[in-house]
Amino acid sequence: MATDKPNGESTEERCPIEEVALIVPETDDPTMPVMTFRAWFLGLTSCTLLIFLNTFFTFRTQPLTISAILMQISVLPIGKFMARTLPTKEFRVLGWSFSLNPGPFNIKEHVIITIFANCGVSFGGGDAYSIGAIAVMKAYYKQSLNFLCGLLIVLTTQILGYGWAGMLRRYLVDPVEMWWPSNLAQVSLFRALHEREAKNKGLTRMQFFLVATAASFAYYALPGYLIPILTFFSWVCWAWPHSITAQQIGSGYHGLGVGAFTLDWAGISAYHGSPLVTPWTSILNVGIGFVMFIYIIVPLCYWKFNTFDARKFPIFSNQLFTSSGHKYDTTKILTPQYDLNVAAYNSYGKLYLSPLFALSIGSGFARFTATLTHVALFHGSDILKQSRSAMKNVKLDVHARLMKSYKQVPQWWFHILLIGSIGLSLLMSFVWKDEVQLPWWGMLFAFGLAWIVTLPIGVIQATTNQQPGYDIIAQFIIGYILPGKPIANLLFKIYGRISTIHALSFLSDLKLGHYMKIPPRCMYTAQLVGTFVAGVVNLGVAWWMLDSVENICDVEALHPDSQWTCPKYRVTFDASVIWGLIGPKRLFGPGGMYRNLVWLFLIGALLPVPVWVLSKIFPEKKWIPLINIPVISYGFAGMPPATPTNIASWLVTGMIFNYFVFRYHKRWWQKYNYVLSAALDAGTAFMGVLLFFALQNNNIELKWWGTHVDHCPLASCPTAPGITAEGCPVFK
Repeated sequence: MATDKPNGESTEERCPIEEVALIVPETDDPTMPVMTFRAWFLGLTSCTLLIFLNTFFTFRTQPLTISAILMQISVLPIGKFMARTLPTKEFRVLGWSFSLNPGPFNIKEHVIITIFANCGVSFGGGDAYSIGAIAVMKAYYKQSLNFLCGLLIVLTTQILGYGWAGMLRRYLVDPVEMWWPSNLAQVSLFRALHEREAKNKGLTRMQFFLVATAASFAYYALPGYLIPILTFFSWVCWAWPHSITAQQIGSGYHGLGVGAFTLDWAGISAYHGSPLVTPWTSILNVGIGFVMFIYIIVPLCYWKFNTFDARKFPIFSNQLFTSSGHKYDTTKILTPQYDLNVAAYNSYGKLYLSPLFALSIGSGFARFTATLTHVALFHGSDILKQSRSAMKNVKLDVHARLMKSYKQVPQWWFHILLIGSIGLSLLMSFVWKDEVQLPWWGMLFAFGLAWIVTLPIGVIQATTNQQPGYDIIAQFIIGYILPGKPIANLLFKIYGRISTIHALSFLSDLKLGHYMKIPPRCMYTAQLVGTFVAGVVNLGVAWWMLDSVENICDVEALHPDSQWTCPKYRVTFDASVIWGLIGPKRLFGPGGMYRNLVWLFLIGALLPVPVWVLSKIFPEKKWIPLINIPVISYGFAGMPPATPTNIASWLVTGMIFNYFVFRYHKRWWQKYNYVLSAALDAGTAFMGVLLFFALQNNNIELKWWGTHVDHCPLASCPTAPGITAEGCPVFK
């Protein structure tokens, strides 16, 4: 359940609340075993494996997020095998009796294993966002961070979200109005996997999954090791090898990616997730925004208007620059305490961004206000009506009534977690105050912000499947209050915003358990244990990677073809510099280079209005409400670290499967589409890990034309007169 993604913004296929019963079973068998040995074993294994893979891949140039759907599908045959082979004998330990094999592998065990697995994707991002802060502190700022301090950062942010979820579950889980549309696809998949398939021609879902996984595993040896150029197939650069403009336009890695494509599943799904599970209308909206931004706005700003002195810099880069076009050396403006040295900054000069990077930040301003306006106009009255009903507990559906037969989780269990995580966070701000920079009052401010916004945002997500983000507002606020403190800015965002993301993910899983009649105390145990295990493994793997891979994340020191460039964390570092070290006042305030981007807050707020007005004037035109301005803005979200080629290939793949295959081979799509997505994730991930441990970790590398990514050396060249860059011509 990754947030801020296009598939999280779609409402075009939402079902009326009355239709939930058609998808979610209304019956329950309270005697069905849930927390069995099989569930514990497969759940913890799934959680550990997923968090290991996701953390491992997040450092790579093409990060890959493995969703819990992989484990949801793959544990089914393993669970059935264990049910057939494990002994049924009962064991007694300290008065507690249990059996390794209490009977057939059932759907409730399957759900609880998936809940564990969801912890293995750290609720949405592949790895916990706090790992990004730790990677920045260790790899970019070269801090000697204490492991215990890092562990507290990871665990407290997630447990804090769990505490918010527990306090808000009566408003966001129990009422029928809070129906969490995204869960219905999960429920449908569970039923499809457990209901007996009719005997007909073709492979079963499980057979197809195994075949597709094997094919994906074998194929990834090509882009992953033998022919890495398949990741960025930039043929325009080969046609015009001496033209800077052609390479800026055609480079898949450092340019606009016109004509470029990727034949690497990791490249396709790296930043927006799997296109196979995204509704077609969301893909279409994202495509409109992508074409407008990459093929119209950016070229005009760069070649026509030279916006923000754009030609002094590469057209697309996640690096920071000086006014002369050279890389910005943040070490020259840092004090030994990792604060801003104002005198050194004034002497060294202002910070500049590549044009696409600057415009992408501006799009974030517009996206924030556009989301608020869109939700208010299109769903405001429904949300108010539903939330009033929910707060009064007016109406409980059949699922809520069935759940009342189970022992509930006492509220004080959640209070202990909440108070404990707040206490440990405050303790950390005193014990490691030099490392974390965020004072105790800053922590309390972050907690207060999270508490205020979690309920209203939760109501919006539970009813519309949209989650308005406020990352930029959080960073703006603390950037003005604590300028010159980059680590404090990162941690404020983690505690003030990311804890809300974790809370909403926990609540979504609680609703899944509600639909599937999982006993609340089993849910509590699975989520809590899974969170602790995932947090420890998450940090352990990241710490090992940061210490064992030489020059990890240092693009200047790494081999040019190295996969360990950490583009996600580079952007996290850039954000800490932009919002924390230098601060929004210097960049976006009066006299700042990027002050005009602030107008996009207003523009974003106004853009949904004409769409809403037209939908009211022409109610018979059902396609008008499907024009979703926040989703359109996702056409240029995440760049960098995402490249235009990543997004373009994602769009093409999504169009093939969710338009053409869905329209002309619907039965195949219904049976195999989600299974294929999970299989592609699985095969790519397993081969990627195998290649690392067997070859790349032992410095066994291939060197030939096909191992050099992109072949567009001039794409990163500036074109302004007098600007020098290594390997680039100087224009007069």
